[in-house]
Amino acid sequence: QVQLVESGGGLVQAGGSLRLSCAASGSISSIRAMGWYRQAPGKQRELVATINTYGVTTYADSVKGRFTISRDNAKNTYLQMNSLKPEDTGVYYCNVRVEIYNIYDYWGQGTQVTVSS
Repeated sequence: QVQLVESGGGLVQAGGSLRLSCAASGSISSIRAMGWYRQAPGKQRELVATINTYGVTTYADSVKGRFTISRDNAKNTYLQMNSLKPEDTGVYYCNVRVEIYNIYDYWGQGTQVTVSS
């Protein structure tokens, strides 16, 4: 199985920066992609950024040019968030996509990001 440990959330002023980390363990050899999603109060969870096995990335339009997703050799995933805005506030969740015979998605428990104005 896959286990996820998230860190790096907190309170920051508008225009500031935060760096989120997600450490994956378990069946990491089967990981096909990792990503970050977020959920604001009263809203649905939305995609923020993803990175696949080959390093190809995708971003939500609202964060392009401000956020950067990356991976390291241990298959940890990071989200560098710059020029933060109050609308970036929410719970950020780490996602891991695993393929064995079928595709499965695993989720962390989330880390709170609050951007004040």
